[in-house]
Amino acid sequence: MTGGSLVTNIVVAVKYVPDATADRTFSSDNTVDRDNVDGLLSELDEYAVEQALQVVEAGEGEVTVLTVGPEDAADAVRKALQMGADKGVHVVDDAIHGSDAFATSLVLAKAIEKLEYDFVFFGMGSTDGSMGIVPTLVAERLGLPAVTFGSEVTVDGDSVTIRRDGDAATQEISASGKVVVSVTDQTGEARYPSFKGIMAAKKKPVDTWSLSDLGVDAGEVGLENAWTKVESFEPRPPRTAGEIVTDEGDGGVKLVEFLASKKFV
Repeated sequence: MTGGSLVTNIVVAVKYVPDATADRTFSSDNTVDRDNVDGLLSELDEYAVEQALQVVEAGEGEVTVLTVGPEDAADAVRKALQMGADKGVHVVDDAIHGSDAFATSLVLAKAIEKLEYDFVFFGMGSTDGSMGIVPTLVAERLGLPAVTFGSEVTVDGDSVTIRRDGDAATQEISASGKVVVSVTDQTGEARYPSFKGIMAAKKKPVDTWSLSDLGVDAGEVGLENAWTKVESFEPRPPRTAGEIVTDEGDGGVKLVEFLASKKFV
């Protein structure tokens, strides 16, 4: 990724998610259980932070990290600051609990409107919801173009160009002015925070905003106002012991019979 000679300010929206390696489940209200599992900055958002840092490091500007979530979501902002972001914003309000992608996009858009920015970067999706629609929803609310799922991103002045790799073709898409960008995990490895970065992050400013600070009514967010909800869930059944077949010269026949019984052949 390259940066132009102009001062470039980038807002990177990130999410605090349950650790994907942990046993994840839902709470009694059918929302993701975030209390009984360790959380962290979504790995897919680390790529967005990395690309934003590369743009700013190639020229001038600042990277502001924005998250919406509970108190613990401050950890996601802290990780991005340790990577090199300049400042953070954490929107936290009890009324946000259970918000779907549509409500989340509203809160993000209202927060972004309060910030100084040229571009808004997102990861390609979150590792918990895996919807991937929030970047375009935010772009729609802000009235901005969106270039999404970029596996390569180039910024030149006030224009941005991405390469989007599909199953059968590759597209090159450009936009200028203020633009919303989402990047994939193919854009390059995200950096690890250095000891110097970890220490420097402790002095970087982090603003905490509520819904009232954004002018968002509690009736527009939250589980009761969500357009999408989890109606029910059940734990994945435990693994059963596999079936051992002793090959006594007819192993191939037994294998075919097994596959046929499962309708694989």
